[in-house]
Amino acid sequence: MTLYLLRLLFDFGLVVLIWAVQLIIYPSFQYYGAAQLLQWHQKYTAAISFIVIPLMFGQLITAALQLISDRNLFTIGSLILIALVWLSTFTQFVPIHGAISSGNDSPELLKQLVSKNWIRTVLWTAIFLWTFLRTR
Repeated sequence: MTLYLLRLLFDFGLVVLIWAVQLIIYPSFQYYGAAQLLQWHQKYTAAISFIVIPLMFGQLITAALQLISDRNLFTIGSLILIALVWLSTFTQFVPIHGAISSGNDSPELLKQLVSKNWIRTVLWTAIFLWTFLRTR
């Protein structure tokens, strides 16, 4: 399997996941009561971590290896986009999920979760499309 194909698989996994999160999972949080959301959110974050962490690290590692082996607009640009996703994840979403885990289930926070997640949805979609077009 080539490095580009492996990268495409990681990118595809993340784009499918982020669209499911954006359109189904995050919007569903508003339908839980406070106690139920707290209980579900703890289970959700633990379970989704087993999917998200390997995919994100796989994407980052393959992109870094691509940059090492072939420095060009695609490898530099995609690594920058991946860094933006990581930055957004740790500066915006980790704190929001921390607040939800602490019992903050305000409608404003839950709306913020969905609206801010469009950033990652667009970035991961762009990353996938760029990789897909590059590997053809």
